Amino acid sequence: MRDSKRAPVENFDAEVNRTVRDAESIGRDEAMTEYYTVKRIDNSRLMRPMAAARLQDYSRRVAAGVAMAACLMFYAWQHFECIQIRYSLEQLDAQRAQAAELNEQLHLEVATLRSPGRVDAIAHNQLGLTVPVPGQVTPADGSTDPVVAQATAAVQIPRP
Repeated sequence: MRDSKRAPVENFDAEVNRTVRDAESIGRDEAMTEYYTVKRIDNSRLMRPMAAARLQDYSRRVAAGVAMAACLMFYAWQHFECIQIRYSLEQLDAQRAQAAELNEQLHLEVATLRSPGRVDAIAHNQLGLTVPVPGQVTPADGSTDPVVAQATAAVQIPRP
């Protein structure tokens, strides 16, 4: 039964061989017309199954690349943040120097305004104050006892 199934296949092979021999016997003088058909096959949707080891190696490489990219991004972020902080520090140093200079100017102005000569000149020229004559000023009570509140009679001396 097995041979009967192989018989048609063997007959087909014999027929093909006979056709090939006949074509060779014709010779090169007679041209044989051959037709070729082109069948376009689209294999773009087909996908080969990937080996597990290859997939694991690929995923390791992707994970290593992602880790390296994350480290690089973290380093770049730190670097640029450091540059921004340096700019801020320089700006704050400039503001501190301006504030120190302004403080020095204000101290000088306060010292000038508090000078006794200036105060005396303003008192005489603008306010019309004079040096007190003896007896015009009454000394404050000389008691050293602590007193929360006390009423005393005030004596007014007429002004000349």
